[in-house]
Amino acid sequence: MSYVLNNIYNNVGFALNLNTEAIARLQEQASTGAKINRASDGPSAAYQILGLNSQERDLENYIDNLSNVVSTLGLSSSIIENITSAITKAKTDLTQIISGIYDDEARKRTAESINNTLEHIVSLANTKHMNQHIFGGSDTTSAPYEVTRTNGQITSVTYQGSDQERNIEVAPGLNSSAFCIGDDIFRSNDRSVPTFLGNTGAKAGTGTSSVRGDVWLTVTGSPGNYSLSIDGGLTTFNTNGTDTNLAVTDSVTGRVLYVDCTEIATTGDDMVRTPGTYDVFNTLISIRDILKNERGLSEARVQQLLANSSFNPLDEVNNLLVQTQVSIGSKIGFLDDLKENLKNQKYNVEDDVTRLQEADIAQIAIDLSRRNVLYQMSLSVAAKLMSMSLLDFLR
Repeated sequence: MSYVLNNIYNNVGFALNLNTEAIARLQEQASTGAKINRASDGPSAAYQILGLNSQERDLENYIDNLSNVVSTLGLSSSIIENITSAITKAKTDLTQIISGIYDDEARKRTAESINNTLEHIVSLANTKHMNQHIFGGSDTTSAPYEVTRTNGQITSVTYQGSDQERNIEVAPGLNSSAFCIGDDIFRSNDRSVPTFLGNTGAKAGTGTSSVRGDVWLTVTGSPGNYSLSIDGGLTTFNTNGTDTNLAVTDSVTGRVLYVDCTEIATTGDDMVRTPGTYDVFNTLISIRDILKNERGLSEARVQQLLANSSFNPLDEVNNLLVQTQVSIGSKIGFLDDLKENLKNQKYNVEDDVTRLQEADIAQIAIDLSRRNVLYQMSLSVAAKLMSMSLLDFLR
């Protein structure tokens, strides 16, 4: 008899406990709005939700990376546009000077204006965004452009940044760089044969020179014993006039100009221009120095240098900047489209998670009502079973 009563009590308690747990689970789903609150509520669905949540976090990281890349590229494009505008203004100022309607003082004022433009452009090229230099390639910690000054005036600008891009993963298997290599943007790299502008008779040698932009070739001495220099006389190279490929080296930069000395007939200073190697900064430095005429050239020579050769370097660097700006604009457009695609993928993932996790409140209400009725009936039956006494068994 004792065994039978224990069985009845245990079974009744177990059944009531199952009903209580089911009601508690339904009440939890109704209050949270989620049918999966723990893995045990639906192991298969819970596994899918964990995978989808991980995918959603990855997509969110990609979208954040894209936002940072697009923001940095947009700033780079804006800076390049400002530099292009500054170069256009410099060309306008030069046109006015070359027209001859301005006096020497006006030319000096123009030189000062170009010097201010140079200072501004150097500052723009060393711009930082989110505490990182945007034109230094993979080296974003230090300023990409280093300036050398003489008496407070910029005399050279040298790229110190990296030649490598720092790539950021913006989509599965796709990398993109937000930090431009300044030397690829502000300096052209399509070397041509140097052009000698002067009266000494020096010509380009047969070797491939490594000098860039404009350099001054100084010829001193006498026939049969000329000395040549491209670093202001710091180092000189002698020729008897028979050398067809004399290597004249700049002791400061280490760059070489190959000179054909066979037709040198007089001493003097020749400007040597190397098309396809100009950079924004040293082009402006060269034009400023010509305008200031610190070498004491004749008025006619200054006008000649300005008129015949100053616009080509400006056009060269300006075209390079325009091409770069177009390229960055195309890249931004592509990344914006990619960002929208990733957002759509993220929305789809969120919908899948919602579909798996979100509870049907109407169905829960029905199930909860049914469980409550069943629970009340169970309590009623249990009350009758539990009310049995010894007298009931004796009858």
